[in-house]
Amino acid sequence: QVQLVESGGGLVQAGGSLRLSCAASGGTFSFRAMGWFRQAPGKEREFVASISWSGGSTAYTDSVKVRFTISRDNAANTVYLQMNSLKPEDTAVYYCAATEEYYSGPKRKGSEYNYWGQGTQVTVSS
Repeated sequence: QVQLVESGGGLVQAGGSLRLSCAASGGTFSFRAMGWFRQAPGKEREFVASISWSGGSTAYTDSVKVRFTISRDNAANTVYLQMNSLKPEDTAVYYCAATEEYYSGPKRKGSEYNYWGQGTQVTVSS
């Protein structure tokens, strides 16, 4: 069973940066693809970014390309989301997720992930 704990959220002005971290425990982190999703108030959860088990492949939703970077440190069992040039529309609870499947590429659908963290709030003021 994999446990995921996100951190790094907070309040930032538009144009600022934050780095989210997701620490994994209780399973074999380094073999799993990882993803970041977000959910804004009154909206459905949406895909943000994902990374393959090796870190060699990544995927992003169009609205965050260029501004956000996903990365992972398998030795530290941690995945990161570096968020630059933040906009008010990036305000949401951000969740990290891990696949059950080993050795997969980046996944975009929430249904492809089996383990989820509790989320961290990101608020961007205008």
